[in-house]
Amino acid sequence: MTAVVHTKTLTIRALDESVLAAVRSATHQAAERALVGMRAEGGEPLRCCLRNALAGDEIILFGHSPALPASPYREVGPVFAHAQACGGPAFHDTYPPDWVGRRQILRAYDRRGWIHHASREHDGFDALAAIEAVLEDPEVVEVHSRNVVYGCFMFVVTHRGETGFATHDVAAP
Repeated sequence: MTAVVHTKTLTIRALDESVLAAVRSATHQAAERALVGMRAEGGEPLRCCLRNALAGDEIILFGHSPALPASPYREVGPVFAHAQACGGPAFHDTYPPDWVGRRQILRAYDRRGWIHHASREHDGFDALAAIEAVLEDPEVVEVHSRNVVYGCFMFVVTHRGETGFATHDVAAP
């Protein structure tokens, strides 16, 4: 099940629990996909529950490829998640509170899975307005929020009621 946050007009999706279960499984590790277990220093952005890790949390770091149609823009990047299922976001109606003030890249994608020119950077404040502005372009079907410095995937945003692309899957790094 995908952890979903609904605002009045947007749906924000954390990593799908089926993706996380597969990553945490022995089969994933046996397939030689990079997976590192660690104790959090604190502040690591967790894609399972859309919050920062607390110091001492048991977390994993692994390569994740957000679902896109076959496209030259499909890529793999590092993401953090809890080592065990956590139940997803504790909030259901807002932008991830721990990430307010964190600069992000809003990478817009069209139906082909190609990066769209509506993509932009935002300062982390009034993030919902920045996301809504990107989604105003009718050619944009999905937006990925990405870390500015490292470029890694944070979460997916679509118009409320729309699904964007297929559920998020994992690709080998």
